[in-house]
Amino acid sequence: MNPNSRSKVIGIGFHKTGTKTLAHCLRTLGYRHISLSRHHFDLWLKGRTDQILTDMESADSFDDWPWPLLFRQANEYFPDAKFILTTRCDEQKWFQSLVNQIMHQAAIDNISGANSGSQKPFRKYIYGYEDPLLNPEHHINVYRCHNTTVRNYFTEQPDKLLEVCWESGDGWQKLCGFLGVSVPAEPFPWMNASAKIISTRPTTST
Repeated sequence: MNPNSRSKVIGIGFHKTGTKTLAHCLRTLGYRHISLSRHHFDLWLKGRTDQILTDMESADSFDDWPWPLLFRQANEYFPDAKFILTTRCDEQKWFQSLVNQIMHQAAIDNISGANSGSQKPFRKYIYGYEDPLLNPEHHINVYRCHNTTVRNYFTEQPDKLLEVCWESGDGWQKLCGFLGVSVPAEPFPWMNASAKIISTRPTTST
């Protein structure tokens, strides 16, 4: 397939839902991929959606911030786009992963003397809090509402949305079937927060 003829593939699941795994898969399949973009998140905060959409023309696929925040606009701008909602099998597991990531970063900052403030604008804007432990239920509700909103939005366009949960056994077959591409020979990747493959398993695993 000519990369320039590909429909856009936009990951619109929240962080800590297997977005790094999705990114690795899309890159393996040959997509020109963009993950978290602080530049485009800043444009989003400034209301520069038109600029973001224009910039998206130069890549094939996307995940992490700010892409989940503009699925409506992207769907209108790219009529042939496909969207992938990554989720966790349990909301509490998602929240704990979020907390673990923040605690891990804080520990690294304490050792290195760095400042993790670069992550705070994301959390403050999306959840209203810099520290998820200040209001766990609110964070879970934001996550839950996003997933529900996405599902409802695509109710009349079910062929445009794929929902996957890697923990539940979703893998190459489901992803490649949705994208209309061949399943690669390599085992399905499992990525941790540091973007290193920590294990693999066949797509038939449960």
